[in-house]
Amino acid sequence: MHVIMLSWEYPPRVVGGIARHVEDLSKALVKQGVDVDVITCGHSNACEEEDDEGVRVFRVPFHNPSPPDFLTWVMQMNLNLMERGIERAAMGADLVHAHDWIVAYAGKALKHAFNIPLVGTIHATEYGRNWGLHNDLQRYISNVEWWLGFESWRVICCSEHMRRELSWIFQLPGDKLRQIPNGVDPTRFQVPEGEDLVAFRSRWAAPDEQMIFFIGRLVHEKGVHVLLDAFCKVLAYRDKVKLVVAGKGPADAYLKEYAGNLGIYNRVYFAGFVDDPTRNKLYKCADVACVPSLYEPFGITALEAMASGTPVVVSDVGGLGEVVRHGVTGMKCYPGNPSSLADNILTLLADKRLCDEIRANATHDVLTKFNWDIIAESTSRVYDEVLKAYRASPWAVTRPRWIFQAQEAVPHEYSREYSRYFAHNSG
Repeated sequence: MHVIMLSWEYPPRVVGGIARHVEDLSKALVKQGVDVDVITCGHSNACEEEDDEGVRVFRVPFHNPSPPDFLTWVMQMNLNLMERGIERAAMGADLVHAHDWIVAYAGKALKHAFNIPLVGTIHATEYGRNWGLHNDLQRYISNVEWWLGFESWRVICCSEHMRRELSWIFQLPGDKLRQIPNGVDPTRFQVPEGEDLVAFRSRWAAPDEQMIFFIGRLVHEKGVHVLLDAFCKVLAYRDKVKLVVAGKGPADAYLKEYAGNLGIYNRVYFAGFVDDPTRNKLYKCADVACVPSLYEPFGITALEAMASGTPVVVSDVGGLGEVVRHGVTGMKCYPGNPSSLADNILTLLADKRLCDEIRANATHDVLTKFNWDIIAESTSRVYDEVLKAYRASPWAVTRPRWIFQAQEAVPHEYSREYSRYFAHNSG
């Protein structure tokens, strides 16, 4: 089976959670015998073409005029993705897998040009992120999300919460939706042996201070302002505590000012962007990790904390409530409630035995429920289901004849014969 996977981000281009999702999923699919091409945006620090543990990665460079706005950039990117996608699909692709609305145009074009099925993964919705649609841009993005769902043979989502959200917002039928959880690779969060964590920790907190850790984009939906409010209550009960906030975003200046107004700025370390090795060491040094999101389709950060062995407190919202079992693999608080968040943080800071139990249970869940090999197997079953239905449909019979001729003529590269077939059968 040959799958073309479209994503606007793939390491080292990491904007959100899609990059790591696509990377880990595609590698796990390759291990199970699926032939995967990932077509993504170019990056100045990466090769245009490379073999990434069996995944063929094609990073498409941008040679377009500078776009005047975001939507123009999206359209230019899709055209560039299509150029490479057409080349790869002509060599014998079985289906296209598009990740989120931003690559929907390229996914739809390849689907109809080659008469092959499209599978879509919708990681979040514009409606959910903004608690409604409040301007033309948001309404447009939501319409494209609906369109991706309409064009897709199956739509994959990461949680029961997202399944309900897609059914409600877009009226997607239940038999089109497939729920497959996100995953985490525990090896990504290991700290090398011999690392001096005591010296590292001293850069962030005093030896007698406990540490609370947050990492994520600094935007309203991540709930960092709720964490700052909760931290005030934590300090009222336990004076020797430090809060480390890692990440960047449009709310950065506001949150720093807010911490100052609360009188806790000297107890909060705003770390800005941190690289993966620093992130891993912060997880290892932290006593508690917090994910206080107000909207979260899944909550990959909670899984990262669990994989790192750090007890985590999350908001009982969206997919987070499905990832964490309260009092078993972590703690859950009421969303947007600083007092509830503080109470759960204080419980973990005061109970070492509970923290040890949570670490053990969380590690078990990471290995048995959120394992990429299991997730890839479920994804591969969706592919098989789609291809079986596709091959039994009239649509498969109408697949353009020039595709089969071109595949026979040039299994691995273009040639004059391919050009002759194309010209003859397309004119």
